[in-house]
Amino acid sequence: MSLASPSNSAPLDLDSAHAGHVALKFFFNLMEKWNCSVEEQTVLLGSIGRSTLYKYRQLPEIRLPRDTLERVSYLMGIHKSLRILFGDKPSTYEWIRKANSEAPFNGLSALQLMLAGSVMDIAVVRRYLDGVRG
Repeated sequence: MSLASPSNSAPLDLDSAHAGHVALKFFFNLMEKWNCSVEEQTVLLGSIGRSTLYKYRQLPEIRLPRDTLERVSYLMGIHKSLRILFGDKPSTYEWIRKANSEAPFNGLSALQLMLAGSVMDIAVVRRYLDGVRG
């Protein structure tokens, strides 16, 4: 798992404070596009406390826990897959909240599945989209 720096394609040192900054910047931009509530954001980051979320919103240069980086990495992959599948249309950001009858969703939206709380729930959505992309 690696995070690409926006200024170049070289992977970041995941143990660095800069990697944490890049991950948080991406995360909060994506949460805005997905219209995620504070509660949804805390769950997607691993059921962190609100005070931690508000600290993260300041986009500090901070070393993030490995679990948090893994979650953001999966969200990056989900976002990339949706951009490949839909381009930069509103449907790119609406899909995440639409009910889906296919497995593994079984009537839930991708966001509802990811909000079950486990990092594996986010990974399942990423794998599904990777499969759709081919």
